[in-house]
Order: sequence, then structure tokens, then C-alpha cells
Amino acid sequence: MSTAGRQTPSTSEEPVGVLVSRASQQISELVREEMLLARSEMTEKGKRFGKGGGLFGAAGIVGILAAQALVATCIAALALALPLWAAALIVTVVLAAVAGMAALAGKKQVARAGTPAPEQTINSVKADVAEVKERVHR
Repeated sequence: MSTAGRQTPSTSEEPVGVLVSRASQQISELVREEMLLARSEMTEKGKRFGKGGGLFGAAGIVGILAAQALVATCIAALALALPLWAAALIVTVVLAAVAGMAALAGKKQVARAGTPAPEQTINSVKADVAEVKERVHR
């Protein structure tokens, strides 16, 4: 019998169990390092989102102040033709009507949305559980 076509394992090759163990350890380390990278990246993004949210909040406050100044300007402009109390009353009624319409539109949207529970997800999970139970009983 000739051994020319066959390769014999050398003493420097490691057993399969050691190779599998090493691969498992390396995969674990890789996943851990990727998780650390993801955490670092998300922390950085979170800081940016926080700063952006703060700036949006400041813009909202300044916008509200600008709207109040516009309301005062409208009252002052109407006060040129009407008594001050009448001008203030007219602007107040217009703002109340706009607020009422927005509230009704919001109520309609909330009613259309239904319950806040994620119904599709709940149904999907129930179907998954039923499928697992069915496969277990087979």
C-alpha cells in the first residue's frame, strides 16, 4: 500500500475539538467587541439627539413667544378701529375657535387609532406560540 496520495496528520495540527473551542471563543469575543462598538456609537448618537432635542425645545419656546407677540400685535392693530376690549375679545374668540377645531380633529385621530396595544404583534406572538405548541405535541 502506498501512502503517496494520502496526507497523514502531522503532530503540529490541533484536534478538531480544540479548533471548534477556539472558533467559539473568537466568535464570542467578536460579538462582545461589536456590542461594545454599538454601545459606544449609540451613546454618541444619544448625545447628539439630546442636544438636538434641547435645541428644538428652545426653538419651540421662542416660537410660542413669537406667537404671543403676534397675538398682541393683532389686538393692537384692531384697537386702532375698535375699543381695546373688543379687539382683545375678537382675537380671543378666533384663537378659541382654532383650538376647538384642532381638539376635534385630534379626537377623531385618536378614535381612529383604536387601542394603544400593538394588536398585530400580539396576534403574531399568539400564532407563534400556537405553532410551537403544535410542533411540540407532534
